[in-house]
This record gives sequence, structure tokens and C-alpha cells, in this order.
Amino acid sequence: MSDRHDAPDPPRGEPAGGSDPLVGRLLDGRYRISGRIARGGMATVYEAMDLRLDRTVAVKVMHPGLGDDDEFASRFVSEARSAARLSHPNVVAVYDQGNDDGTVFLAMELVPGHTLRDTIGKEAPMSPSRALALLEPVVSALAAAHRAGFIHRDVKPENVLIADDGRVKVADFGLAKAVSADTKHTATGVLIGTVSYIAPELVVEGRSDARADVYSVGVILYELLTGAKPHQGESPIQVAYKHVHEDVPAPSAAAPGIPAYVDALVARATARDREQRPADAGVLLQHVRRVTQALNAGVREDADLVGDLLPRVPASTFEDAELSNVPTDPHDTAEVLRHPRREPTATLDRGQAPEQHERTSVRLAPTPPPVRTPRRPRRPRERPGRPRRSRRGPILLVLALLVASAVGASAWWFGFARYTTTPGVIGLTQADATERLEGAGLEVVVGEPEYSSTVKRGRVISTDPGAGDRVLDGEKVAIVVSLGKETYELPKLKGLTVDDAQDRILDTQMAFGKLIEVFSETVPEGIVIGSDPKSGTTLRPGAIVDLIVSKGRRPIPVGDWVGKDADAAERILERRGLVVDRTEEYDDDVASGLVIAQDPAEGTLYKGDTISLRVSLGPELVEVPNVVAAGVDSATQTLTDLGFEVVVEEAPGYLGLGFVFSMDPDAGSEIPKGSTITLYLI
Repeated sequence: MSDRHDAPDPPRGEPAGGSDPLVGRLLDGRYRISGRIARGGMATVYEAMDLRLDRTVAVKVMHPGLGDDDEFASRFVSEARSAARLSHPNVVAVYDQGNDDGTVFLAMELVPGHTLRDTIGKEAPMSPSRALALLEPVVSALAAAHRAGFIHRDVKPENVLIADDGRVKVADFGLAKAVSADTKHTATGVLIGTVSYIAPELVVEGRSDARADVYSVGVILYELLTGAKPHQGESPIQVAYKHVHEDVPAPSAAAPGIPAYVDALVARATARDREQRPADAGVLLQHVRRVTQALNAGVREDADLVGDLLPRVPASTFEDAELSNVPTDPHDTAEVLRHPRREPTATLDRGQAPEQHERTSVRLAPTPPPVRTPRRPRRPRERPGRPRRSRRGPILLVLALLVASAVGASAWWFGFARYTTTPGVIGLTQADATERLEGAGLEVVVGEPEYSSTVKRGRVISTDPGAGDRVLDGEKVAIVVSLGKETYELPKLKGLTVDDAQDRILDTQMAFGKLIEVFSETVPEGIVIGSDPKSGTTLRPGAIVDLIVSKGRRPIPVGDWVGKDADAAERILERRGLVVDRTEEYDDDVASGLVIAQDPAEGTLYKGDTISLRVSLGPELVEVPNVVAAGVDSATQTLTDLGFEVVVEEAPGYLGLGFVFSMDPDAGSEIPKGSTITLYLI
């Protein structure tokens, strides 16, 4: 629940103290750990080399012992599945997840650089333009997560990475949950999230939605503008108490010169009543861009922008809680602030500047002026000897008082008594909302229903006039009922060209992500094979859809096999999917079993194509005929005709007869054609 106070980490790529047992280890036969980058409450992040893809990655390893907790390990593993679904340039990509003999880990994109905490330490307080430039990509990443149905729940400067090239990325979606799911405490009873950035409702109720992330972003914006956190305390419980009971002050109080509409943006994002915050980061992103445009245009005052951004009811809405049960020991973090102080609800006029907020008092309904009942005039005593006074003056006075009373009563009736306030019906069913509004003497008009990511189907999203607004008795109040989350079915994309598939994705209110090119033996190049998510999946507007596109047939390198073992060449080529046409022949120069020639000699083929190999049988062998006792001329002719070379020599004791006495090699031997045979004559 408290901020991290870990020991400083070693330089990137170096082991901590030289004793980290994971440094140098090979995880899952793939990731070689080279050094520790950072250490957190649940896991440690290392730099590693992905040996399979030859790239540097960040590997996040769960602390030893935590993996024994099945629920904790399951949540850790769900980080990979949650974050892997978020394809956004400002979200740290998750590549892989695994368990190596009890070591549970994630492989993620490595972002060389520093964190937003480092930037705050060096640059804050900074100008509003610089602060919003840093914040906008963070809000954009959270908007993508909220559209996908996930909340971060631990948005803080330490989880915002700034690359050396200036790219901003949000990391650690390990605490993300589906927006529709109830998100409560962890098994240990400690609130998830860092206390300096935690939303009041998470402290009090233990539940959160996308607006909790909005609150955290607002606190970060305050810190960028002022260089300090809005709530300080000696212990985490004191800081959490202030989130519940105290508004985030206007940044201009600490850093004069900040425009009122920037103050209003902070006030809107950090409203203690979550109903007054933007519904999600997508809405906050629109506000951030409006304020950025005003800053870029050099606008100092913009009453309309201030009025649009200021929360209409910024005071606490935790009126049902009491203060009596708050733990007396401020260091007792086992107790969570469940009973905040009951406070009056203050209403801030739309045109009021944020710095006036703290002086805003409770606005009560106007009290009608009292109707003065005219007193009956006394009759003056008649004194003897005096003439009786005229009654005309007192009568006129009585009439004047009666007229004044009637005018006052009419003014009170027409100015105040005829008015009532619109009851709050947000979140009620249409029937319950109608009953409550009609019970207040108002007429209900049902407008066109709208989609909502936060309000269930069939329940009221908004009213016009809004809750608490003064209206005449019998006036019409328009209510808008939720259609639930806006979803669309991803159409069939297989078989389309990339352009046609992208058009179909955009027509279905979704966003195209990236091309994933794969080889295919059956689908032509440039044609869609499938998508991620698959066609037929129900998705929310803006969901990222990746296309899996054919690169055509996979080219197979032929290689050079001349002079190499023909059997090995045949096995390898067939394993690659090629058909080998093998022929054999005698060759006086190439040893038996080696490749004499191939066709094609180089280049690439495709699966099922044929490559021809000519394989040597070695030199052709010829049987030596028996020419012993034959005349020298006849014997020489016979051997020459068979392709042999003949050498004639005299045998010992030569008699000059001219007949073959012996031969070498002997008759019947098989020798290569062209070999030399020696004839010995007698």
C-alpha cells in the first residue's frame, strides 16, 4: 500500500552485489539473465538475451516463495495475458510467459532509458505544456486499456518508462482486472496501488473502476506541475486518510502562474466523488488535448473551458461513513480507512476559479422573505376640544402594507416556491428513475439510449437537467438509458486483401493494429489468412485487430551439394520438402557415393519442387582377359580394345619366340578402364 523504498538497484546489466543467483542462469532454455534492472514488491526485473530470437529483453521474475500461492501466481500469470492483448505504442509489450522449475517469469520489451520519477526529480516543477506533453501518451495508453476492458490500478511515475529516444510507455499491468469484475483487496488485506496515487473509493470501498486510474493520473499531473505530491503524511495510513477527506489543492497555489483551466483539469481528474471525474481515460484524453490546444494558443483565461472542466460537486460523497472507527494508531496499516468523516457537500459554480474552491461555502436553497402581517392601526384618542383626525392616512398605510405583502408573497412563489431540485437517478433502472422523478413532481422524457462502458444496460446514464439543478414543478426531465457496453462482432476477414480487410475493420468501429506476415503454401501472397482476435469475436469499439497475412510460399534454399555425400544430401533436401531425382553413373574422377552434379545448381525452390542429383559410382571396372601363350601382337590388340594400356617386357630367360609368358595383373582381375597391363614375353 505504501510507496516503494527499495535499495538502489545496480547499473543495468550488473548483478546486485554479485550474489544474485539468477544472474547467468538460462530460463526456459531461452532467456540468458545478464543483470538486474529493478526490484519491486512482487518481482524483480532483469535484462536478458533471448537466444532464440537474438534480441535483448526484460524478464520479470516473481520473488521466490510467492509462486507457492496459487492465487498470487495466477494473478501474476494473468499479467502476460492482459498486457499481451494491449497492442499500443505507449504500452510495454509482453512477449512470453513461463515457469522454469518454479521460477515464474514474464519476458517483456526492454525500454532503455529512465522512469517518469527520474524526470520529476530533475525537472519538476515544470511548465504546463511540458507536463501535458509527458502525460498525454500515458493517458493514451490507459485509454487503450480501458477500451479493451482493463484497468491498471497502479498508475504512478515508477511505472511510466521514458526511452532514450523520447518514447513514453506504461508498464506493469500486473494488477489489471476486467472493468466488469469486482476488484477488491489482495489476500493479505493490503490495498493494491501506491498510496500517494490511490483513489478515495479504493481506500473506503476496496473497489475500483477506470476512474481510479483517472484519479492517479490527476495526482501525477499535480506532481509534474508543482514538484510535490498533493498529500503528505508521516505514514501511509495518514496519506490515505487525506485522499478521502481532503481535495487535491489547485497547482497554482504552489506554482503561481498556472492558468485556471489547468487547475480545473487537475480538479476534475482528482475529484473525490468519482461520478465527477471523466468516465475513463478516453474522456480524460479529450480534456488533456483541449487544455494542450489552449496552452499552445497562448490562452491565459478561458472561462468556458474552466466551466466545462470543473467538477460540479467536488466535495466528498462518502456521507454515510463515520469517523469514530478510524484506527487511533496512525501506523496501523492493517486497518483500512473504511469510515471517513461526514462532510457537507459544497457546490462550485461553473464559472468559479479553482483557487476559490477552498473558500466555497455550502449553498443553501434561498429562504423566501417573510410575509409581514400589517398591524392594525390604533385609533387615536380623541381629546376634548380637538378636531378628529382623518382616517384616510392609516387606511392608505394598511393598503400599502397589504400590497407589499402580496407582492412579496408573489415574488417568493414565482422566484422560489415553484422551484424544486432534480433528484439524482444515475444508475437506477428506467422504471425506478421514472418513479422517483414523477414523485418529485417532474415529467419524464426518455431520450435516445446510448452505449456506456460504466453503466449497466437498462440503467440511467444521465439526466437533463442534471441532479441537483433547480427546475420548475412539472418541468420535463430527459433521461438517457444505457445500452450497455458498445460491442461489435469482428467480421470474416479471411481471403480478403489487406486493404479490404482494413476497411472492414474500420467499418466495424475497430482499429487496425499490425500485420503479422507468415508463409503459406496454399494462400497467395498479400491475402489475409486470419486475424487476432479471430473473426466472430465480440469486441468493443476501438479494439485492436491484427491481421495475419500470407507472404506466399516459403522459399527453400537449394544449397551446393557437388562433391558431398549423396545419401546425406538426399535426406536433407527431402526433409525440406523437395523431391530428389537421383541418377548414378561411373566417373573416373569422383569417388563412389559423392554428387557429381545437381540441377538447379543454386537459388531457391518451393515445397514439392524437384532437384536432380547425379551420383558417382566411381570408375568403371573391366575384367582382365587371359592372353597368356598368345602372340604379342594379338594380346596387345585384345587389351587395347578393352581400354587398357599395354607395356611389353622380356621375361627372364627370354628366347625370342614372341609369345606371352605371363601378365600383370593376372587374368580375371577387375581393374578400372585405362589401367596399365604389363605383358612378359618368352
